Amino acid sequence: MKNIIWLLFFVTFNVTAQGYKSFQLLDNGDTLNRLDDKNMKQGKWKLHINALRLEPACDEEGMFVNNRKEGVWRKYDMYGLLIAKENYKWGNKNGLQQYLYQGQLEHEESWRASNPENQFDTIEVQDVYDQFKVERKIIKVDGYSLEHGIWKYYDPETGRIIKTVNYVLGKEFVPQNTALTTTTVDSIPKPKLKPKLVEQFEKNTKGKKKIIRDGATGH
Repeated sequence: MKNIIWLLFFVTFNVTAQGYKSFQLLDNGDTLNRLDDKNMKQGKWKLHINALRLEPACDEEGMFVNNRKEGVWRKYDMYGLLIAKENYKWGNKNGLQQYLYQGQLEHEESWRASNPENQFDTIEVQDVYDQFKVERKIIKVDGYSLEHGIWKYYDPETGRIIKTVNYVLGKEFVPQNTALTTTTVDSIPKPKLKPKLVEQFEKNTKGKKKIIRDGATGH
């Protein structure tokens, strides 16, 4: 029986490890932090990120596909608390990203990733005024993500939304009804000038009792 267990372990080990230059073997037989023969990260990885400038150190885990992050990635602080839940596509942020402070949701971001292997990408942009109207746009792919969608900022204590920002392909969207209008001097209507004779007549008759003549004859 013992020999059978060792045989199964040996077979599983070889099948799993085949084609990988290096990896970590877990107690359950799975592998972690795999590098293929081209030194590309594959499968599930756990990374430690050292502190940099104002960013504290953290641990993160998720999946790699051909050296690019893919799917859901989670970040933890040094106490093991979840501080971020990010989504990736083609190695770039894509979709909803959530960031937490002391276990409470602090803010959410929305991104759109482009496939870096394509020079151009065709995307559908929903009209911010009409949910049933969609416009197709062709954008140049530079191998990165663009802010796209609604970003929300929360009060961590109450969970109340305190601010929202809407982005469309990397640019903040400002509704037309809130846009400021400027008035130039030339656009201000100028008063019409009265003829000098009219001004002199009004000056001479100012304060005098007006006599209304209706055509009737006095007795």
